[in-house]
Amino acid sequence: MNTKEILKGNRRALAKAITLIESKLDEHRVESGKLLEELLPHTGKSIRLGISGTPGVGKSTFIESFGTYLISKGHKVAVLAVDPSSPINGGSIMGDKTRMEHLSNNEGAFIRPSPTSGSLGGVAQKTRESILLCEAAGFDIILIETVGVGQSEFEVASMVDFFMVLMLPNAGDELQGIKKGILELADSIVINKVDGDSINLATQTKSHYQSALGIIHPTSFWKPEVQLISSLENKNIDGVWNMISRYKKDATTNNEINEKRATQNKDWMEKLIMEKLKLMLNESSKISDYIESLESDVISGKTTAYNASSAVIDLFKKEGIK
Repeated sequence: MNTKEILKGNRRALAKAITLIESKLDEHRVESGKLLEELLPHTGKSIRLGISGTPGVGKSTFIESFGTYLISKGHKVAVLAVDPSSPINGGSIMGDKTRMEHLSNNEGAFIRPSPTSGSLGGVAQKTRESILLCEAAGFDIILIETVGVGQSEFEVASMVDFFMVLMLPNAGDELQGIKKGILELADSIVINKVDGDSINLATQTKSHYQSALGIIHPTSFWKPEVQLISSLENKNIDGVWNMISRYKKDATTNNEINEKRATQNKDWMEKLIMEKLKLMLNESSKISDYIESLESDVISGKTTAYNASSAVIDLFKKEGIK
């Protein structure tokens, strides 16, 4: 893999590199690990933004409008759009370049749909590594779009600096449906489609969300904001960026971003260790057969889950780590 081409911002080289890290072949895993190590000194200079929202809220329209605005201001924008995987072949089925046709044709943008391959909450397992590759290629704003269902919001929030939740301007239904946990994660609620007859309703919705956010304890330096926008009419797109810029300035001044990323990296390492250990257990036919027999004993009440898990670990230690 040509690291020089990636560092030059070659989009084709970047796409090939992401394909490499998404591969499940052992030789590709080794190669991608070396690639990431080489590029690591050139990463970390972007601001990482998570964007969530229920289907129909207008995420794609917002990202296209927002991304185009940012490029007009001299930024380079990478969009990692996490797609649900096809149950047949595991491929992406949303077609992001069709949804964001104008942005995808812009030289200052890079759009990459990532099939989830069954990973937790709809977030692609390799999204974190893709962020690093995009940063090495010179993209200074990384947008990570999630499908907005299940645990995906929590997964995306664990890998970004700033997390936005898009909502529609109908206060009652939306406020009833939103989870308290999402409000705790959100650095901003952005109410989209504020145009035409919905303007008055949007103002009411904003008041409801501000009250709800006021109950949640914000971080010491940032109080989550509610923004009203119309992606279709490009209304207040600059306001969203001004808000993020204020956040970045404050978070940089008090070192919050560095501390946040350090914690995220540590948590990610621990998660990967657990996943690799589980993979090693499953790859041993002797251990996997033993687990299967113990599962039957636990289900039938012949042994406790604690004793069964201890027995598996004892066998694992006896077999040795291959």
